[in-house]
Amino acid sequence: MKFGENDKFKIILIGAGGTGGYIAPHLYRIAYASGRDVRIIIADGDIVEKKNLIRQNFVSCDVGRNKAQVVAERYASAFGIKAEYIPDFIEDKKTLKMLTDNGYYYNSEGRKVILIGAVDNNRSRQLCHKIFNETRNIIYIDSGNGEYTGQVVCGIRKNGRTITKPVAGMYPDILQGDEKFPTELSCAERSVSAPQSIAANLFASTIVASILYQLIVCGDLSVRKTTFSSQTMNTKTLLSKRSGR
Repeated sequence: MKFGENDKFKIILIGAGGTGGYIAPHLYRIAYASGRDVRIIIADGDIVEKKNLIRQNFVSCDVGRNKAQVVAERYASAFGIKAEYIPDFIEDKKTLKMLTDNGYYYNSEGRKVILIGAVDNNRSRQLCHKIFNETRNIIYIDSGNGEYTGQVVCGIRKNGRTITKPVAGMYPDILQGDEKFPTELSCAERSVSAPQSIAANLFASTIVASILYQLIVCGDLSVRKTTFSSQTMNTKTLLSKRSGR
């Protein structure tokens, strides 16, 4: 997947918590370093809680504020980029379709669209999968991890054809089941989450950042999927066939 020197980008980050909060500063830094015209939109409906300070990229003064707003305003201002955020969970097809549109919506005509999923539920991944399959040109990067292990998958659609499979294409089980969206969970259900470590969150965000750097700064990408373990410090990467490696 190659890009021209004058290509413009729109990046939509869904989720600003465990992994997304660490991805966010990389987005703005890479956009700044690239010298390209890059718009960044961060979406998350969650509020920073004291318990989040243990493994998420927040500090005590952020408690009580929206996660997307916090990271967007903090890092956008640091690099002189306009802060754009949506303080809501993206849970309907219409909204995500408009966000990923590379036409006039959000003044994004002609931009290359990169959707990044940093969510902790398969229902949201199912929604992203639908949008991916219905969009003519899009790059969809999904990051998912447990306590120590995880994966980052980069799916690509070009001219209405799937060039590399998205995360649900690699892991079909994601499309099974009737998992709830975050807003459908009770308070008790939301308080229970899969265990994650700060090391795994940082590991995942670094891999996402590396993929974005290759795309936006270098203008090329050969990585399809990377699995990792923050415990053993190992990674395994699947490259596209054209790389010959």
